[in-house]
Amino acid sequence: MLNLILALATAVLLILTFPRFSVVWLAPFALAPLLIAAAREFSWKRRFLLGWAAGIVYWFGVCYWIQFVLSFHGGLGEAAGWAVFTLFALAKGLHMAVFTVFAGMLMRRWWAAPTVAALWVAVEVTHGPLGFAWLTLGNAGIDMGIPLRLAPFTGTYGLSFLFAMMSTIVAVAGLRRGRTELLWLVAVLILPLLPEMPAAERGRDTALLNQPNISETEQWTSASIERMKENQLLLTLRGALAHPEQPPSIIVWPEVPAPFYYFDDPQFKAVVDKLARTTRAYLLLGIVAHTPSGAPLNSAVLVGPEGGAVSRYDKVNLVPFGEFVPWPFGFANKISTEVGDFAAGHRVVVSPVRDHQIGTFICYESVFPNFVRKFAAGGAEVLFNISNDGWFGKSAARVQHLNMVRMRAAENRRWILRSTNDGITATIDPAGRLRGALPGYVEASSYTGFNWIKPQTVYTRWGDWFPLLCATLALLGLVAERIA
Repeated sequence: MLNLILALATAVLLILTFPRFSVVWLAPFALAPLLIAAAREFSWKRRFLLGWAAGIVYWFGVCYWIQFVLSFHGGLGEAAGWAVFTLFALAKGLHMAVFTVFAGMLMRRWWAAPTVAALWVAVEVTHGPLGFAWLTLGNAGIDMGIPLRLAPFTGTYGLSFLFAMMSTIVAVAGLRRGRTELLWLVAVLILPLLPEMPAAERGRDTALLNQPNISETEQWTSASIERMKENQLLLTLRGALAHPEQPPSIIVWPEVPAPFYYFDDPQFKAVVDKLARTTRAYLLLGIVAHTPSGAPLNSAVLVGPEGGAVSRYDKVNLVPFGEFVPWPFGFANKISTEVGDFAAGHRVVVSPVRDHQIGTFICYESVFPNFVRKFAAGGAEVLFNISNDGWFGKSAARVQHLNMVRMRAAENRRWILRSTNDGITATIDPAGRLRGALPGYVEASSYTGFNWIKPQTVYTRWGDWFPLLCATLALLGLVAERIA
């Protein structure tokens, strides 16, 4: 019973670490109770159950908003929404179960601190390939100046390693092991020697970010679609013409729940092209495009100042239940209003803007560090994130999502300009600092500054080299434990 209480304590500490509570100083201690329980329990089956229990409670507590999305927007209703969400939490909890099984083995040895932390990272990186990724432990460090210095080198996983290692050391101390194992804390002293994050500076170029506040529950008719388009145009013109001294060089419309068909609607295309010519700006907007076979694509099109498409990016990483219904949940509705599942894009697109280049990632893609960094690695000097977070309701998911976008800025040392349907529309600088944000749930536009940046970070150039190193270290630690 004590071990179960310790395991559940870790789940509670992790929930408190992230938004909606954001008690971020708990991050270096959150895993300690679970690790103490794992060290005390010699049966791998019981360690598995302890980790699974902690994982289930954690995913319930942090991603509670998924139940609302499934029930309300997915059309499942309360009972079925809770049932499917429970299945989701049961599945995602398996990651922590596997971690606890092997962490219990590593905790027996003097090399526990680095190898348990490496194991945590190796398991953490599997969330995306195995169906759904969200917050990494390292995301808790987005406002921690010194730990954040790791991000341009290791990505968010370096911060996850740091927090997991500190939790392991706390667990070792709690188990009253030898003091020599506490010497692993010396590694933390390296952090102040890393380069500081970029100092805050004012943006020299300008952009306009639209937040149209379009209802998620609107029943779209020809008349309502026309009204929505007119509102977007007026919002854009008011914002663009309000600054004649330095008009925006690029205007951004977000991903929205309404159907915009730039390539399939000649009338809409003509209006957008005219808007670009009138404002003399590049116009980046979220649209629905189609594959040659007719399948819908969640896309971003860049329209040049002379009118006409410069480039199109098709979203590669689709949202389960949002843009497609995964097997075996065919009884659920996807959130999108498009007929049929969205098709996934296949390539990263870097788009020319005058003498510069930009990259655009769409909504959920912000949770994939190694994917977002490919835009910067391909030459993008500033990044844009268009998103529709309205599906989250008024939950903590909005801030959780924003913090992940901020971490992508810190990893790549790029400005990220974020345009959303109803919040959080924001400007993020290369250190991940929030430089301005529009209030949520209002129709507004943000005239903002940014800078073009060409140098690439270690993480931008080499991607997830650190999780690969961690997986190797964890494996070596487990082999050494078996033969010792």
